[in-house]
Amino acid sequence: MLTIHAAPLVLPVGAAAVADGAVVVDGDRIAAIGPYEEVAAAYPAARVRRWPGLLTPGLRQDRARALLTRCYHPDPREADELGELPLWGEEFERIAATMDTARRAGSVRRGLQRMLRHGTTHVVGPFGAEEPALRTALARSGLTAVPAPGRAPDPSAPAGDQVPSGPGGDLGPFAYDGALDPFAYGGDLAATAHGPLTVGRRADLAVFDVPDEEALRTGGAGRCVATVLAGRLVHRAR
Repeated sequence: MLTIHAAPLVLPVGAAAVADGAVVVDGDRIAAIGPYEEVAAAYPAARVRRWPGLLTPGLRQDRARALLTRCYHPDPREADELGELPLWGEEFERIAATMDTARRAGSVRRGLQRMLRHGTTHVVGPFGAEEPALRTALARSGLTAVPAPGRAPDPSAPAGDQVPSGPGGDLGPFAYDGALDPFAYGGDLAATAHGPLTVGRRADLAVFDVPDEEALRTGGAGRCVATVLAGRLVHRAR
């Protein structure tokens, strides 16, 4: 089905911003990008989804492996005991010491879901064969695993050797819900997006209820109101 995603501002990255813009999605691909009036006239039969704020490419989470393997994402039923935010450090180690496979897999699934709620469509890997729960959950989520920016994947290297060093691999001061924000370490949209929005590319989009890029960096990806993954609406804020 053809779908037009329209927003007051579209930032394709690598091309000029489009005020009152729209992105046309055909299946899992981007069919057109441009001003809403022009796009709507060209695709009169398309379903229209109107969003507030800013439409951008989906984001890349550089700390995905640490967030999924070194944090515990509590089940909502554990909120009274553990709270709602990711647990790390000593708290994580305490839980991990008694965590069975099912509980670990549940944490990973919830972590991936929370990433989707932050406009994430790509996660930095690789994720080793020794982590079957993680690999299975990632495959089912539809998120795309990619190597660290500027670094080609090395299939012969242990997974841990390919986790970005420094801020990219260390949760550091953002070891709480803010760590799920791909902008947590200060990168701009061009450095944080998975890539530009271009016709023919897979339709991985994010929408944020902010007026412009500066407000997005200030307010953070927690302002995400919609995430589109390969053309599918996988997150919509209520």
